Order: sequence, then C-alpha cells, then structure tokens
Amino acid sequence: MLPVTSIILKGLSTYWFFAFVHRVRPAFGKPASLARPAKCMAAVMKTPLWFPQSFFSRTLWLVLIVVLFSKALTLVYLLMNEDVLVDRQYSHGVALTLRAYWAAGENDREAIAEAAGLIRVVGGGVPEGEQHWPYSEIYQRQMQAELGADTEVRLRVHAPPALWVRAPSLGDGWLKVPLYPHPLRGQKIWNVLGWFLAIGLLSTASAWIFVRQLSQPLKRLVFAARQLGQGRSVRLPVSDTPSEMTEVYRAFNQMAEDVEQAGQERELMLAGVSHDLRTPLTRLRLSLELMNDNEFSEGMVRDIEDMDAILDQFLAFIRDGRDEEIEEVDLGHLVRDVVAPFNDDEDSIRLCLEPIPPFPLRRVSMKRLLTNLIGNAKHHAGNGIEVAAYVSGDRNAPYVVLSVLDRGAGIDPSELDTIFNPFIRGDRARSGKGTGLGLAIVKRIAAMHGGNVELRNRSGGGLEARVRLPLGLMLPRDAI
Repeated sequence: MLPVTSIILKGLSTYWFFAFVHRVRPAFGKPASLARPAKCMAAVMKTPLWFPQSFFSRTLWLVLIVVLFSKALTLVYLLMNEDVLVDRQYSHGVALTLRAYWAAGENDREAIAEAAGLIRVVGGGVPEGEQHWPYSEIYQRQMQAELGADTEVRLRVHAPPALWVRAPSLGDGWLKVPLYPHPLRGQKIWNVLGWFLAIGLLSTASAWIFVRQLSQPLKRLVFAARQLGQGRSVRLPVSDTPSEMTEVYRAFNQMAEDVEQAGQERELMLAGVSHDLRTPLTRLRLSLELMNDNEFSEGMVRDIEDMDAILDQFLAFIRDGRDEEIEEVDLGHLVRDVVAPFNDDEDSIRLCLEPIPPFPLRRVSMKRLLTNLIGNAKHHAGNGIEVAAYVSGDRNAPYVVLSVLDRGAGIDPSELDTIFNPFIRGDRARSGKGTGLGLAIVKRIAAMHGGNVELRNRSGGGLEARVRLPLGLMLPRDAI
C-alpha cells in the first residue's frame, strides 16, 4: 500500500506544482511572442478572480503548496511505517511468549497461558485467516522466522481480534493468542499531527518572511517609478539588492538619468531661445515707443506682447512645476487672488465658492492653471464668466471641483477629446492667437496633483472647464 499511496500523492503534488507554475509564469516570465499580444491578453483575462493576483501572494502560495505536500507525504510515510514497526514488534513479543510457554514445565505453562490469555485448540474450530489485511504477512514472516519455516498463522482482526499459530516446535494443535490494540497508537497519531501542524505553522511564517523579502525590491521599484513619474529625481541602490534585480535597478537608474538629462537639455534650449528672442523684441518695442505713428506702433506693440506671451507659455509648459514645494493652500483665497486682476473693468467675474478646508497643493502651479482657464474664457467669451469651487464625492474619497464657466461659442464635440493635446486649439468659433499650450498645461498640472480636467459644452451656449482634485495628494507627503 505504501508505494501506491506514495506514487499517488507524489503525482498529485507534481501536478499541482506545475499547474501553479504554469499560472504564475505568464505574469513574470518572458512573453511567448511579441507577435501574439491578443493571445497573451487572453491568457491574462482567463485568470480566475480567486487566483492570487500579486507576486507576493503567488510566491507564498507556491511555497506553501510544496511544503504542505511534502509534509503530507512524510506524515503518511511515518504513519504507515509506524504500523509496520508496531506490528513487527508485537509479533516478535507473541513469538517469545509462545516459545517461553512451550519451554516451561507443566505447572508454569498454565500460569503463562493464564497470564497471556493463551488457549490451545485441538481439532476444528480454527477460522480462516484474513489474508486481505495489510499487515497479516508481517505476522506470517515474523512467526516463521521465530518458530520455524513450517509455522502456520491465521489472523482475525474482528470480534475479537486473535492470532492462531500452529508450529511443530509448539506441539500438536493450534495456540490462540489474543491481540490487543497498541496502547500508544491512537495517541501517537494525534501527537504526530500536532507536531506537523506546528512545523507547518513555522514553515508558513518562514515562507511569509522569505517571500516578503523577495517582493520588497519590486515594491521599491514601483515606488521609485511613481516618484520618477511625478518628476522627482530618484535612484535605486544596487549594492544591497539580489543579483536578479541588480540589472533591473541599473537599467532603471540609467533610464532616470536619460530622462533627466533630456529634460534639462530641453529646458536649457528653450530658455536660451526665450532669452535670445526677448532681447531683440525688447529693442524693437523700445524703438516702436519712440515712433511718432501711434496707431502703427500700438499694433506692433500688441504683436510683441503676444510673442512674449507665447514664450511664457513655452517656458511654463517645459517648467511644469514638479519641483515646486507643496504646501497647505486655502483654495478660496487662491481663487480670489487670481480673479482680482481680471476684475478691472465693469464686467466682473462671478464667484461661487463653498468653504473648502486647506489641502496640499503647489500654489504657483494652481495659479497658473486657474489663470489659463480664466484667460481662455476671457479671450473667447468676454463677459459672463463664473468660477465655482466646492467639495464633492463620498466620505472615503472626497475631491474638490473647480469650474470655470463662460457663455462663449463653445467647442465642437468632436474636438473635446483632442483639445488638451499640445499645440491644438479649438474650432474656428474659438480660434485666435496663441500656441495651443494653455489647456495642455492645465491638464498636466491637474494630473500632477492626482486629478483631472474635462471640458463640456453648456446648454444655452458656452463652455465649462471642470477640474477635479483629490483632498490630499495621491502619494504620501514624504514621497513628494
């Protein structure tokens, strides 16, 4: 029975092990083929919801399954071998008792028979043995080895259990020997189970600690990637990492250096262009102010101011404010500060500001966001502009809504999805001077704060620019 059970359990453990590895491998191994993305996506979508989704849980379950199957095989092996050893020892004791019984004198035989419960059976009345019992062969071989090769053994394990032995060395007839259950067999099973349960718990704790150490470099990589996406300068240490992750960390560090260098070169180039262009523009403006033709000079001055504004937008788009310090900002006060310069004429901007608690923001960037939206509304609508701010969402995920509404011509619905792309401007109804970077800057600043922005046409004409900002940045304060 032992070889069959061992083969079955080993087969099951092997099957489940490779099935588990087959499930895990597509998520962490190399893709089978870059030309088969649909099949790769289908394989990922087939993963059931109950299957572990993280690298930590998958590796932990893999270790636990292997440990549990190995413990189960060991437990079965020990339990089955324990029965073999117990029955072999018991049969050896029976053989010694029978030999002592036959070697003793007549008076001593009766005392031994009474003490051991031996009964001599002469003639019939001896039942057939239970050959199908797994350990009957152990008694047969042990008795033949102890009492002689001609020894016959019949074993009954039911009502009541007994052993019948007939051997030439024991005289004529059969000797009936009562069988008693091993006094420690039941207790040992529970002892072994308890011991293996304790080992399993210790193995689980060790596996949890081990797998946690394995997944820690991946978590560090994810955190660093998010910081890099937020515009932070970050490097990963390669000295205290596993060899498998060292190359990944080095590649990430090289990528971060390349990204930072490209950004610095781009910023330096545009700063140089801005400086080189503003110098002749300043001289040209000074010359125009000295001209006598006021009508001609005023038009050229406006063109120069537009060119200055274009340069400012280029620089604002490149210097997106990611390196700006975060502080607790009262959004209501910030909105009033931004709106104040636009209220220098008769048509003032209407404010609808609800009480909003201060929350972390980049003050200068948020001013630029609101200035771009109000300036865009002023340019295309002129009058009837409204700025609203309020808190929305549920208690677990509140967010601030900042809206700038106008009564201009609106935007073609087909352009709402592409209007935030750099150098893209609205339809002809809202076309005019500019670079098309204003809304792109707004979108970038909103995303930098963990929010988003959307445009929607208003009923009755006009446009609403709605910015959603979470009450608190998505990343921890110490990570920014």
